[in-house]
Amino acid sequence: MKFEPHNLLITGGAGFIGSNFVHHWLANSHQGKVVVLDALTYAGNIGNLADVENDPRYLFVRGDICDEPAVGALLRQHQIDTIVHFAAESHVDRSILGPDDFIRTNVVGTHSLLKAAKALWIDQKGVPAHRFHHVSTDEVYGSLGPDDAPFTETTPYAPNSPYSASKAASDHLVRAYHETYGLHTTVTNCSNNYGPFHFPEKLIPLTIVNILLGKTLPVYGDGLQIRDWLHVEDHCAAIALALQKGEPGEVYNIGGNSETTNIHIVRTLCDLVDRQLGAHPEHRDFFPASPIFNGKQAIQLITHVRDRPGHDRRYAINYSKAARSLGYSPARDIRSGLASTVEWYLQQVDWWQGLLGRDYATWLEKNYDGQFGQPRQAP
Repeated sequence: MKFEPHNLLITGGAGFIGSNFVHHWLANSHQGKVVVLDALTYAGNIGNLADVENDPRYLFVRGDICDEPAVGALLRQHQIDTIVHFAAESHVDRSILGPDDFIRTNVVGTHSLLKAAKALWIDQKGVPAHRFHHVSTDEVYGSLGPDDAPFTETTPYAPNSPYSASKAASDHLVRAYHETYGLHTTVTNCSNNYGPFHFPEKLIPLTIVNILLGKTLPVYGDGLQIRDWLHVEDHCAAIALALQKGEPGEVYNIGGNSETTNIHIVRTLCDLVDRQLGAHPEHRDFFPASPIFNGKQAIQLITHVRDRPGHDRRYAINYSKAARSLGYSPARDIRSGLASTVEWYLQQVDWWQGLLGRDYATWLEKNYDGQFGQPRQAP
């Protein structure tokens, strides 16, 4: 089924993946509106969208996806035919410490959007064609053993954290609204994303920023947890394909073809940052505490900490369905993707330094110096 999105509502569009998708869509589409709805909680940053704020196709609205009447009004006012739903609480550590916010945003919020969309698109037949696209995660499938086959779209759900459980619940709601009411939905379950605008609490941006600042690089347990890393620009391209070529009611797994251990990611970033700074000594004025400017290597900052509760051991994605049905394939390998990400963080110092004083320092101290145990020696 070929679908041509016209007016888009992008929830969570000021967040990491959402803002990258806004950039991707505006750069590759010349019709319709892009309305971004974001509550601007800790991970939402209006600065992520600064370079599109003068685009006449773009409109930002600060609001809560749980406010169903407000969402409904937006859908009607702008004749929205496509919802791309990114808005979510997404950090596992935060879900362990405070799961209530995850249930409210990820479950109740998704249901509010579905109800508002159904009211306009199904009950009132307010637009001729529509699509509700839900962005989910491979974490809903649980954890894989070292020799298990990668996740497919038919892998049984087995979420192991409050975060992944809340995403699983929202996935099921989306499916139910298609099966029960005929809402035209698609779902993508993606592997771990990385790239520009990534909030510096996640592994890759945390590692880059801490190397630049000469701070400890916390690694959970032995660091041998495996993730399939997906560059955010590849993910955005896949979502665009799912909107245009995806069949209503279908689920598509989106992976990066880059299964890698966490410790290898950290060590690779250590090497890349050392090389970048070593080749550009002028960065010494900005990052005087970085190891390379003090006769050391970034790898010496690695400190193993007690593993977090319910930590999944391995994720891996089989994206053959998306390749076959949508024409998707990742364009970036992990080494080149990480190198470009390091370069972006070196060029966008003002962006991430502005976040440190707002929330990051408190979060880092709470989670890595206390809540989950003191740093320990590597096994």
